[in-house]
This record gives sequence, structure tokens and C-alpha cells, in this order.
Amino acid sequence: MKKIRICVNDLMQTDYVYYLTEPAGENFHPDFRPELTPREMLELGVFGGKYLTDCRGEFPEEWFANARLCHERHVPELNFFGVNASKPLSYWREKGWIHSDDPRGWFQWYCRYYLGRRCTDDPRQIKRWRAMARHIAQLRKNCPEGHLACRRKQRQALLHWAYDSRKM
Repeated sequence: MKKIRICVNDLMQTDYVYYLTEPAGENFHPDFRPELTPREMLELGVFGGKYLTDCRGEFPEEWFANARLCHERHVPELNFFGVNASKPLSYWREKGWIHSDDPRGWFQWYCRYYLGRRCTDDPRQIKRWRAMARHIAQLRKNCPEGHLACRRKQRQALLHWAYDSRKM
């Protein structure tokens, strides 16, 4: 595949350049097997609808056709499970979990990775994604199968990390 240059200019990044080197949705690291695409996540309702609202031009328009978004504020009711399962960006920054290439955090990294960008932060982000699997074990231990009202906050958090917690 020929490298495709992407230049980002939005509220959080100016003149940030990256390259797509893999076909969209393909050639993921073998340890990274997300169950949901970015488009599916946005359609289900994640991050209270307040994510990627100022940088839509960077991503495929079809991702936003049925996305549950609110440009003004975070609205937990827009989340699939109707609960807030997010910490503010300031919390993630304090913990040192934000990489300068992706100032919005993990989901921005995942969107760019899905499109075909590969970068030095990939191993760390994949490790963080894998660490979320502990919540799957907790759901299976504590919730009857298919009972979506059980542990809604934990289920929503898993959706934020591309795990399809509706199937657990």
C-alpha cells in the first residue's frame, strides 16, 4: 500500500502529520482484536457523545452518519448504557496516559490505528486495551448472561475500549 499523508488541524492539534501505511481495518497486531469498529462505537453511543466532534474531517464521513453525538457537552444518556463511564481528560493527563500524538486519548489512537496508522505508541495502547479484559471476567462472574442492566457502568467502559459488552 502506498503511504497516505494526513495533516491534522483541529482544536487539539495543529499541523500534526501522520501516515496511513496499512489498509483500513486490516493488518492489526495479533494481540489486538477489537470487537467493535470506531463507526460501531460511535453509533452505539460512547463518551457521552462528546468525542471527535471538532475533528470529523479527519475520519470517514460514514462513521458519523448515525453517530450519537453532542457538540456542546458530555451527555451520559447518549451512551448505549445511559451511564457515565468516563473520567475527564485532565485525569488521564495526570496519570500520564495521554501520548502527545493522540491528545484525546485511546479512542483517537484506535481510530487512527483502524484507518491504517502505525506508530511507536502502538504496543502501549494495545497493552492497555488488553488490560480491560479483566472487566469481562467480572461481568461473567457477577451477571447473568444477556442481562444488560447488570453492571451498566462496567459494560459502558468496555464499549469505550471496543469490547462488545452487549454479548456478555
